[in-house]
Amino acid sequence: PGVKMAPGAGPRHFAFHPSGKWGYVINELNLTVTGMDYNPQTGVFEIIQNISTVPAGTKRKGNSTAQVLVHPSGKFLYGSNRGPNTIAMYRIDQTSGQLTSLGYQPTGGAIPRNFNIDPSGTFLLAANQDSNNVVVFRIDQETGLLKPMGHEIDVPKPVCIQFLPITSTP
Repeated sequence: PGVKMAPGAGPRHFAFHPSGKWGYVINELNLTVTGMDYNPQTGVFEIIQNISTVPAGTKRKGNSTAQVLVHPSGKFLYGSNRGPNTIAMYRIDQTSGQLTSLGYQPTGGAIPRNFNIDPSGTFLLAANQDSNNVVVFRIDQETGLLKPMGHEIDVPKPVCIQFLPITSTP
């Protein structure tokens, strides 16, 4: 079963909540996140919320979203904005799955096409494609807010960040 998104939304990426109760779609064209209830017995999603990824009054033309991720704790959701060059931060209500905006963190570069959260949930790394850098943020585990760590890595046109397990060889 499919979900009918708003005309012109431009769904881009999807993230499940760790509980499996909710799913979230970041919409590239209308700069929103769509929250949905999920019924695992039927496989049906039901839209419960559409929330902006940018402050009121931000122009839509020339701007777009990219990545969406739920924090490993399930308490927070993050989405990247290309153009405004921010990470939108949200608290997730643990009863309803509804999002509450926590604000917008500048990414320290241009066109954050991708970001990722390390497996421990401590750090978020933002890949700024057009400024050729990856910027490291610490995630406040209580508030979900991002704090720049002052660490920046020069990378030509970064478009994807993945964390790989460290293995030792015998």
